[in-house]
Amino acid sequence: MTAGTHTADDVVLARLPSSVNITTTVHTYRGADEGPTLYVQAAQHGREINGTETLRRFHDQLPLEELSGTIVAVPVANPLTFDLVTYTTPEKLDSVNPNMNRVWPGNEDGSLHQRMAATLWTEIEAADAIVDLHTGSPDMLPHVVYREGDETARDLAEAFGTELLLSEEADDDADEEWHRRGFAGKLRVAAAEEGIPSITPELAYNKQILEGAVEIGVDGLLNVCRHLGMLPGEIPDHDQTIARNHLGQVTAETGGLFRPKPSLEVGQRIENGTWLGTVYDPMTYEPLQEATADRDGILYTLTQESTVVGGDKLASVALLREE
Repeated sequence: MTAGTHTADDVVLARLPSSVNITTTVHTYRGADEGPTLYVQAAQHGREINGTETLRRFHDQLPLEELSGTIVAVPVANPLTFDLVTYTTPEKLDSVNPNMNRVWPGNEDGSLHQRMAATLWTEIEAADAIVDLHTGSPDMLPHVVYREGDETARDLAEAFGTELLLSEEADDDADEEWHRRGFAGKLRVAAAEEGIPSITPELAYNKQILEGAVEIGVDGLLNVCRHLGMLPGEIPDHDQTIARNHLGQVTAETGGLFRPKPSLEVGQRIENGTWLGTVYDPMTYEPLQEATADRDGILYTLTQESTVVGGDKLASVALLREE
């Protein structure tokens, strides 16, 4: 059997004022037989390192001799935020678009992040499917987000294999908050506009490698390859729940310390009005807010970071659609 090939190329994404180039590495895996092209990236947000570790282990486990088609993988899509271990880029570097995942497909004459995205888009636009690896907070249930109504993307999400799948309304179907927060510039949304099915796995946790999250990521990528016919083998059966992602979250009404209800765990079914925890004044001990769920559904985030300010997210509840 003829083996496939692997190359790793340095790509200049943009240039800093000091003339230092912002460079990343693009890995290309080519199978011996023709097939689709899968694009995978991680670390658009630099503190979300479990996607990067997922791609390293995927590299080690990928059976090149069995691969059909091409995989393009970028383990660090945003070197700036990666070095700073941050979610966004400092205002000094991009005051217009500090969040890279709001500017796709980019602009080669635009702000720093727009230029970086435009460079990567030259790899992305040739893809037949996209997996954009993200990792959320320590208190998030791993899940995959896809565009509601895009059945091809839904198939990719199901193949990836997390227990929870979240469909997200977009464009004209989305509410005002979706547009206000610039979600039309997410990679997943921009790709869908070009007819490229795209999913966003949220593997959970940031700033440190979490073994369980990485294992979910590697298994998920291998399953996506099997689903696309790029690797042989069957996709394991998964018990999955499909819920609707929503932007309305339970938030802190004021600053203080938040103590979540000890018995709650992400993944639980909860009802409208379920008590989620208390925000209290750390100096006077006065309860300031009894946080409650605003709908029936699946609790998929519940913050464990106790110091909160007004407007901080305390919890997210997804609306159940299918089991």
